[in-house]
Amino acid sequence: MNLTEHFTLEEMTITDHREFFNEPNPSERANLVRLAEFLEQVKVAIGGKPVMVNSAFRCKEVNDAVGSKDTSQHRVGCAADIRVPGMTPDQVVKAIMAAGLAYDQLIREFDRWTHVSITNDPQGKPRGQTLIIDRQGTRLYSA
Repeated sequence: MNLTEHFTLEEMTITDHREFFNEPNPSERANLVRLAEFLEQVKVAIGGKPVMVNSAFRCKEVNDAVGSKDTSQHRVGCAADIRVPGMTPDQVVKAIMAAGLAYDQLIREFDRWTHVSITNDPQGKPRGQTLIIDRQGTRLYSA
């Protein structure tokens, strides 16, 4: 089922932890539609390159299995970890920032993927928080 032109419900809920039923409820599904719409903006910002979703929605069991916190925006369908073939995570972060997109969080994680999120509340104001997470810990992003 397509959520937007380039993003499907299947790719926004896929998990290697197939033993768990990773199905969003109606509220989480609505958030995934908003997230897919945001990812369409990301796709434009990076020049139309493919956006590969590693992980987006995670039910509690999947979230626990990957060692993430219950407060993760992945839990409510408001975050995605993405890769863009031909671009480093740092280049993706810089492109999103340069495009002025209204992100809640943008995180370069371990120089392997980029975490992007939208506000949990559709009417909420995005924090525009940009971070780096790696072996040294978590810190503010500096270009």
